Amino acid sequence: MSGEEHDALLGALGPQLTEPCLLAVSGGPDSTALMHAAAAARGPAALHVATVDHGLRPEAREEAGAVARQAEALGIPHAILTWDPDGSHPGTGIQAAARAARYRLLAAHAAEIGAKRLLTAHTRDDQAETVLMRLCAGSGPAGLAGMRVERNLGGGLTLARPFLALSKAALVAWCDARGIAYLRDPSNSDGRFARARLRRVLPLLAEEGLTAERLARLADRAARDDAALGQAAEDALDRLASPGEGAWSLDGRALAALPEAVALRVLDRALERAGAPAGRLERLERLGATLLPALQQGRALRRTFRGFLIAADPQGTIRLTPAPPRAAIRGDDLLGNG
Repeated sequence: MSGEEHDALLGALGPQLTEPCLLAVSGGPDSTALMHAAAAARGPAALHVATVDHGLRPEAREEAGAVARQAEALGIPHAILTWDPDGSHPGTGIQAAARAARYRLLAAHAAEIGAKRLLTAHTRDDQAETVLMRLCAGSGPAGLAGMRVERNLGGGLTLARPFLALSKAALVAWCDARGIAYLRDPSNSDGRFARARLRRVLPLLAEEGLTAERLARLADRAARDDAALGQAAEDALDRLASPGEGAWSLDGRALAALPEAVALRVLDRALERAGAPAGRLERLERLGATLLPALQQGRALRRTFRGFLIAADPQGTIRLTPAPPRAAIRGDDLLGNG
């Protein structure tokens, strides 16, 4: 591996090591490089390592133990975090459930040890796979932006991905050049999982020009555009919304005059601020397809959506109030025109 790649690896990690960090290390080449590079570039901040044992493979506990021994040799405290110790894993959506559990366990451990940053070893290749998966799902700009370099997890904890601009090959080469042992997770090539299947497709797409670099560039551009649309929506929401006791009001006519991409984001943010849970883009688009024309035409309309009653009057005022229990149970878009 060239000195340039070596500098890129340590250079990407160094700025992260200014406050207490928890490193998520599975034992694969990427996270192993993260652990050893953090030890090599160690700053004044405390380092901790955690490995999540999902209990999905019998070898997982021993693999976590191998990470623990490496961490001990580097002088870094290590913890094994166990998901679902009783073994009652969900029958479907196992990877999504495991991912959610992993971040939940890591965030809880970070809080326990006082870590302010949770570092993962996601690479440009992981970003390309994520973007491709979201393309298949028909995601909008927010989804196509893929994984962010940093994300606030709440409670004073920041999730950081310092290697997101680096290739997996660079991290593997970094380990190989130093004779650092690492593991291979067989689930990464298990055809039962969508990410593994898409991983096999990526070389074929690269032959047509859709490389990991270009997919990562798409993510950067989508993130840039999504941030601009998000800021426009925040500015519009501040102008159009009037929070009240148990209800929010919006200037619907001004909302309908906005570009649709901004108007939908304003409505989404208004619902979030009012207390609605997050929802899917497709459902928001269906709501907009009925609500925005009604506002433009001065028609009254009522819909239940994400547990809220959305009522537009002929004067163009929208009121957001918690839906009656029966309507909320029946689901979205069931009240019809007012």
